[in-house]
Amino acid sequence: MTTQEIADRLVALCQEGKYEQAQRELYASDAKSIEPASAQGMQSVEGLDAIIAKGNQFQAMIQEVHGGSVGGPLVAGNQIAITIGLDVTFKDGNRMKMDEIAVYGVQDGKIVQEQFFY
Repeated sequence: MTTQEIADRLVALCQEGKYEQAQRELYASDAKSIEPASAQGMQSVEGLDAIIAKGNQFQAMIQEVHGGSVGGPLVAGNQIAITIGLDVTFKDGNRMKMDEIAVYGVQDGKIVQEQFFY
């Protein structure tokens, strides 16, 4: 797949809420996931299994999803950028609206890195 094809498929799956399917289908087995240093509760990880586990951990913290959006993609060379918006209530009762930019690096037809900015 080209970077544009990967980007289009990534956005389509994420817009449907199929994040794990996107990871299993589009990510390299040794992909890296990088969170900001200021991230609370989420850590940077390496490897597809760890990325999927991190996503499951985040989902387990959510009590209710009130809305969300995925925008893009923007493709430049082997880089993809998308926007992600979430409005959720966590199990601790705090409701939060989150907006982030996710940047993905592609190599040999697979996503090898994701990095989040929020």
